[in-house]
Order: sequence, then structure tokens, then C-alpha cells
Amino acid sequence: MNPTRSPQQLEDTITGGIGESPLRPDGVLKVRGEFAYSSDLWHEDMLWGATLRSPHPHALITGIDTAAALAVPGVHAVLTHEDVPGENVYGLKYQDTPVLAADRVRYQGEPVAILAADHPEIARQALKEIVVHYQVLEPITDPERAAHDTTLPKLHPDGNLVRYQRIVRGDPDAEADVVVSGVYEIGMQDQAFLGPESGLAIPADDGGVDLYLATQWLHVDQKQTAKALGLPLEKVRLTLSGVGGAFGGREDLSMQIHSCLLALRTGRPVKMVYNREESFFGHVHRHPAKMYYEHGATADGDLVYVRARLYFDGGAYASKTPVVVGNGTTLSVGPYNVPNAKIEGWGVYSNNPTCGAMRGLGAVQPTYAYESQMDKLAAALGMDPAELRIRNAMSEGSTNVTGQVIDFPAPVAELVQRVRDMPLPPDRRSSSVDIRELPGGASNTTHGEGVVRGVGYGVTIKNISYAEGLDDYSTARVRLEVLGGEPVAMVHTAAAEVGQGLVTLQQQIARTELGVPRVTVHPADTSVGDAGSSSASRQTYITGGAVRNACLAVAERVFARAARRLGRSPEGMALSGGKIVASDGEVLAALADILGDEAIEETREYHHRPTYPLDPETGQGDAHVQYGFSAHRAVVDVDTELGLVKVVQLDCAQDVGKAMNPDAVIAQIQGGSAQGLGLAVMEEIQVAGGKVRNPSFTDYLIPTVLDMPPMRIDVLERADPHAPYGVRGVGEPPTISATPAIANAIRAATGLDLPRVPIRPEHITGT
Repeated sequence: MNPTRSPQQLEDTITGGIGESPLRPDGVLKVRGEFAYSSDLWHEDMLWGATLRSPHPHALITGIDTAAALAVPGVHAVLTHEDVPGENVYGLKYQDTPVLAADRVRYQGEPVAILAADHPEIARQALKEIVVHYQVLEPITDPERAAHDTTLPKLHPDGNLVRYQRIVRGDPDAEADVVVSGVYEIGMQDQAFLGPESGLAIPADDGGVDLYLATQWLHVDQKQTAKALGLPLEKVRLTLSGVGGAFGGREDLSMQIHSCLLALRTGRPVKMVYNREESFFGHVHRHPAKMYYEHGATADGDLVYVRARLYFDGGAYASKTPVVVGNGTTLSVGPYNVPNAKIEGWGVYSNNPTCGAMRGLGAVQPTYAYESQMDKLAAALGMDPAELRIRNAMSEGSTNVTGQVIDFPAPVAELVQRVRDMPLPPDRRSSSVDIRELPGGASNTTHGEGVVRGVGYGVTIKNISYAEGLDDYSTARVRLEVLGGEPVAMVHTAAAEVGQGLVTLQQQIARTELGVPRVTVHPADTSVGDAGSSSASRQTYITGGAVRNACLAVAERVFARAARRLGRSPEGMALSGGKIVASDGEVLAALADILGDEAIEETREYHHRPTYPLDPETGQGDAHVQYGFSAHRAVVDVDTELGLVKVVQLDCAQDVGKAMNPDAVIAQIQGGSAQGLGLAVMEEIQVAGGKVRNPSFTDYLIPTVLDMPPMRIDVLERADPHAPYGVRGVGEPPTISATPAIANAIRAATGLDLPRVPIRPEHITGT
């Protein structure tokens, strides 16, 4: 902790530390269009890689003929599964995904062959010359049937079930005065990041390969890639390149192994860049779900029980489906006190596109269902929907559905109160209003006739960081030295900057802990220890903790050296303003003088407190290390004749523990809310018979600046005593609670049941 300062003692003050919002080092470049993304990578003698993908969601492969493609001038290699030198399989949780399909394909778009050519157009044309013989099979597309129908063909050796999880708490057969039930569905959402999958693989003199790419987890990519290449880890080196968004879609492999295979076969650098359509097939999506819910309450509005069955469609391969089932069931009753519960969750294989990580992993689906139920229950009780939520809100000391005691702040009721009490927007549904403010906007579809208004709430609980006994940690290396006469800190981690501002945060922590203004961040790569994935809202917590630990270790060595030089105890010393100061603020020495020509470098890890696996029979256990909470209130106008919706206002209150970078916190809440809005009213990958019908941004709609309404955002800082600086993950909760708030507002406006999102015009008009 920095001591109290006086102008006479310290002339230099460090800005850009924790709690401030310094300029992002990549911000100006991104705004100007000068930032280098992975798709901008270039090597003077590189080849271009391309992938042949299956047109069928389910088929046997009876033969592959590559001769004609290899004969195309400019083609240097054509590879199939037979050319994979290591294991032809990979996966995040289960090793079940082929590098290249061998005997069958399980989803439309599955990679079957790859090639490298002098020019991307030559590569694309050569793909057409590869002949694959298929025996087309009937696809399995119904996840509920896949979970229970044992007569269906097995898509994998162990069957079609990825994970089943049950949670039983209290009396699963409890009865209540008022009971409501519903069946809810959520469509397949895409991460819709702007930067498509891309990377550059360069063969090395030692027989290994250097891969530069956009990813979310360098070390897990390294392990999977090395295994497929049949190489030791040290010969597969990964460096993060500019990432154009992620949201979970880059956790699984895409072009990593393929580009390395081609580079090692040809002996030349190979670049791969997906186009937009291929990107839709080349990464995982959010799990669609079907959920059966029943809520029981007393006549006064106290929840008595929740019973639910949740079906998650994992698609062709497991990816993050086991985690989605774990999160979905443990978070299935929401941030409410529920004494009795019986929850069942299934994650299944199908021949639909593979689904995996996306912002709000496993919590988005049940939140939509239980928040729909809370509104339905409020109506049955004749209660205000916000008041019902406040009445049942969990708080610090509450016990959740898995029996875990919430031993940190959980201001759920306060969050609901804050959004409820925010001013409502003026009602502009009149003939004189600017048509741009009505549903349909400038398309001039309505002048206010048939337009009704509704207000809805959405509240969520989301686990932060890895769970169920997984050792979640990160590694940081910090170096402090004098350059140009000034002390400079360098931070090196493998944590992926995917647009969330992690590079800035690492600088802020180093400035705060080491008291130096100049902090550089080393490019993230696999030459430093694992940092885990940029997912689960964990990097500020886990990598922030690692950077802090490394900085403290460096500072300890600085104090020991200063103590020897000054002939005094290191007790009470601190770093501030590029100086070493005593506990009373007295300047003891300039940091540059103490460092001299010798650098101090330390590497440290940070591990959060342990979590534990769920009991396989009851689902009880301390599965999660931390939870995030947020609440939204949505105000919508709906044209009931045309089925058009305009979100007029979308307000949010969220507890962030500690706002490490206030501007970044607000931006995360705004961005997450936009994704929640998209899922509520427009975003869906439409799949029919296992085939994707809209793999483009022309047909897959995402919110634009014209769709996003004004937002009032109230940030609470209720520090978690178990987390570094008291932080709480920020990025995911607002995505989760925005969707049900908007859906509930549309229901309030129309009186319709609307059991599915995204809500389309035909759902409102009935046509």
C-alpha cells in the first residue's frame, strides 16, 4: 500500500494505476485501422492454406481422391487424415474431434482435407478438384430424443450422451400454494467476432514450428497441436497475434493444426484465413437448449421449490458441453433462495454444428427460463415482478442449490432495486414523434399506431473462473530495470488480449505495485507459463493475481537491496513515484539508483482457492469459486401489427467487486448487453436437418449502433475478500441478464407467452 504523500516528499505521482482509466495502448491503432490483426500476418515466401469441408451433416467417407488437386499448378501439398503424423484427434474436455475426418463426418462443414498453394485463389480452385465419396446418412438433430432414445445410431463409441448431471436439494417432492410451469427454448447464437480465424505457421530449423495466431488460450492450443503433429511441446511455439474479438469462439482449435501440418510438409510458411461463411462452420456456437421448468411458491411469494429438466445440444463433438451442463444445472434456479430443488441436465451429441464456449457459458439458457418463470409466478401471485425478485434474492450467507454457502457480498436485492428505481424514458408513442424512435425506425413502417410499451426485468448469477475442482491458475513474469535513466517494468504473461483490455490492466497493476510510470507488456506467447483461457470472466482475477504476486516478489527484492545499501530494515518500505519511500512517506532513495545496471526479474503463479467436483448423485458441492451478479430493466415498444420491436432503454446494475478500470467496466457492460439484446430479438444460426441456412452477416443479424438504446449503468463495488483487489468478473453477467429483461418486457407489452428466443416478428403477430 502506498503511504500518504506530501508535495515536498514526492514530486512524481503515478497515474494510470488501479481504479483509473488510462489510455489503452492498442486503442488509437484500432480506431485508426492501423492495428495488426492475425489476418494481416505476412511472410515473403509464404503459401496459402485452404480447407475442404463436408457438405453433409452425417455421412460415411468411402474414398478420397486428391490426385487432380495435387496436379493443379501452384499447389504444393494436399493432405488428408492419413498425413497426420501424430494423433488424429483433439478436444478441450474430451479427445473426440478429428483433425481431418477419416471414416465419417458428423456435421456440415467438418474438415476433410487441406492444401497449400501459391495464391489463395489457386487454393480455392484446387479444393474443387478433390473428390470425396460419401455415403449419406440420416442426421440426428433432436437433442431431447438423442438423450433418451437408445434406438438411435451412436454418433460416438460411448453413445450420444456427453454428460448428465442431477441436483437434488431439500425435498424434491415439495408442494406449494402457487405453481407455474413452462417450456422454454433458446436458439443457436454465434459469437459473431469481426476478425475471422487466421494465422501463420512457420517451419523452424529444429524441425518444429512457430505459429502466430488469434486465440483465447495459447497453452491448450500448444498441447493439442503438438499431440497431433507428433512433436514435443518445446518444438511447437505459439505467439498471440492481434485478435478481432472472441467471446468463446476461439477456445477450440480451427486452423492451428492444419496450418502447421502444411508448413511442416512444404517446408514453407503457410497462412490460413477463413472467409466469413467458412468462419461460421469453423468455430463452435452457443448451445441451443430446451428447458422444462416448474416453480412453486407460498401465497406470500416465497419460493418453495424449483424442478427443471434442461437439454443442451452440443452438436457433433463435445467441446465445452460438459462444462455447459455443469454450469447450467448449478446455476439453474438463479440468484434466489430456493430450499427445495430437483434439477436434471443433459448435454448430447447430434449432427448439428458443434457448440462450445460463448459468453455466459451455461448460464444464458437457464437464466432465460427461470426469469421467464419469475414473471409468470409474479402474475399468478398478483405481485410486482421486481418485488418478487427482491423478496427471494440471495445475499451473503445464503446457501445455493448445490449447498455452497455464499461467503462474499451478493447484493442481488440492491441491484434489482437500483434498476427498478431508475427514471423511465418518456413515452413517445404519438403521431408527432420522429419515426426513427419507433419500431421499424427510418423504414417508415409505423407512425405509432398499434405500438404498445412494456417494462421487464432480468437478473442473473454467473460463476467466475473454472470450476468443479479444476486447478485454475495463471503465471506472470515481471522484470524491473533501468532504461534511459528511468525504472521500467516489463510484464510477460500468456494471457490472451481479445479486446477486453487485459494489456491495459496488466500495466495498471504493475504501475500500482511497483510505483513506476513506464510499463511494457511482452507479447503473449508460450515461452512463459500457462495463463489459462481468456474466458469465464477470469483473467482480471487470475492473471491479475499472478501479475500482482510477481510484482510483490520483485518489490521484496528491491527492498532487500535498498536495505543493504541504506543500512536499515526493509520493513515499511514502499514503491511510489519511481522512488523508495518509508512508511511515513519519507523518500529514502530513487529506484533507479538502487537498481543500477542490474535487472530484477521474478515469475509467480496465482491459484484461486479450491473448488470441488459435484456429487454425482445429488449435485451437492462447492463447485464454484466466485459468482457475478447483474440486473437489467428493459423498456420496449412493440408494433403488434407488424411484430417489430424497439428496445427504448436498457438499464443495468452490476456488482464488480472493484472497478479496476472504470471505463473498461462500463464498456464491458455495454458490449455484453448488446449481445444479450441480439439473442433476445434477432441473433440465431438457423439449422434445418443439420444444415446451416444463414452463414453470413447478411442473414445472421447482429445489433448495430442503431439497435442499441440508451443505457443507465450503476456499478457497485462490493469487494470479494477472497479475490485480488476484491475483483469480481465483469464480462459475462450483463450478456446473460439482458436477454430475459427484453423478453419479459415484450411479454409485458403484448401479453403473449413467447417461450422462445430470439423473438421474431411472426411470434408476435402469429403469422
